[in-house]
Amino acid sequence: MTTGLSPSSPISAALANQFFLARQPILNRHQRLVAYELLFRNAADRNEANITDDAEATATVIAHASELGMEQVVGDQMAFVNVDTVGLMSDFISFLPNNKVILEILETVKATPEVIERVRELKRAGFRFALDDVIAESDDVQKLQPLCDVIKVDIKDMHPGTLRTLARVLKNPQQKLLAEKVETVEEFRQCMAMGFEYFQGYYFARPVILSGKKIAPSQLTILHLLDLLGADADSHVIERSVKHDALISLNLLRLVNTPSVGARFRINSVGHALVVLGRRQLQRWLQILLYVKSGQRQEFTSPLLQMATTRGKTIELMMEKLRPGQRVSADIGFTVGIMSLMDTLFSIQMSDVLDSVNVLDEVRQALLHRAGDYGSMLSLIEHIELAERGPTLAKMLHELRLSPAELYEIQLAAFDWVNEYAHGVQ
Repeated sequence: MTTGLSPSSPISAALANQFFLARQPILNRHQRLVAYELLFRNAADRNEANITDDAEATATVIAHASELGMEQVVGDQMAFVNVDTVGLMSDFISFLPNNKVILEILETVKATPEVIERVRELKRAGFRFALDDVIAESDDVQKLQPLCDVIKVDIKDMHPGTLRTLARVLKNPQQKLLAEKVETVEEFRQCMAMGFEYFQGYYFARPVILSGKKIAPSQLTILHLLDLLGADADSHVIERSVKHDALISLNLLRLVNTPSVGARFRINSVGHALVVLGRRQLQRWLQILLYVKSGQRQEFTSPLLQMATTRGKTIELMMEKLRPGQRVSADIGFTVGIMSLMDTLFSIQMSDVLDSVNVLDEVRQALLHRAGDYGSMLSLIEHIELAERGPTLAKMLHELRLSPAELYEIQLAAFDWVNEYAHGVQ
């Protein structure tokens, strides 16, 4: 399993020095992860950049897709990639694997006869298309819609009545409707009722605090085990605590008997499983297990689990880069990342989450106030997830003493690790 920075190939100078990659999750009606939209953004102030056009940034990245491998970036999911008119007509699309990519036609593209013919040609070559940022039934939309598999509707600032009418007009058995910029659970439910099939936006990661909500007993057991590990408790105490929860014991035995752990023969006892796994991996596994619903196996199509593990690994790798050899700091970084969504997971205030488990003060400060190095790294990741750009991101990178090239390398390694981990536990 990948544990450090090991990019699969060199990154071009233009790409490495200026761009970062944002992956925005796309969910289905069952709240499972089905795709990512890939957004390539300038990591510097636009006034300082040598390449300022997003389409050119996308072309630069796609030109390296054959080296990077789409599987490394999106795992088992599909990738939505923006294309403007120049990109659509260019040869760089041939670098993309047509079985992993949906080409997203930007709203600036005019439906000229040349564009229509090019889309038909690419469809014959096996590519699928989405129509981006639809807000009305324009002439271009009417011409391009029959050639597309997904119609993306920008719901931001759209009146519910207007949205309902547009959804009714666009709804077609040949295409799926995707609602983008969905920011609240209420918006998600409204779009569900209107017949949308896919949803893009961070509504799933927004904490919905429920009055009187308590952490489930199974999750409290895991938090107690994490406390024991943090306190360096005796192995017999940890084993006894694991055995008290049948579900944790069962999942632990299932985990250590997977190829990713590498045991040479079958392990049938909890005590032996704990020895084989080791305390560090046990702690990591328990942190991830918190995001799994009781009675279920780890589902890496859960967007919250994907997001939490990616955050955790990214901060861990940043710490490895900035504090070489300080394994404890890297492990704390993983903890900060994975705990950063627990208020959403438990539907309680983050302060109440932290009252349920003993954490270091620097972890508490990072999670509550985005303070310290860990807090700065978490803020940086949150900016990246939202595809924020310009001076703010450049300033954050500068303060962390990270270059855009190092950030990009860390991102790829984190995506790779999460994908490998997902395959190892399924």
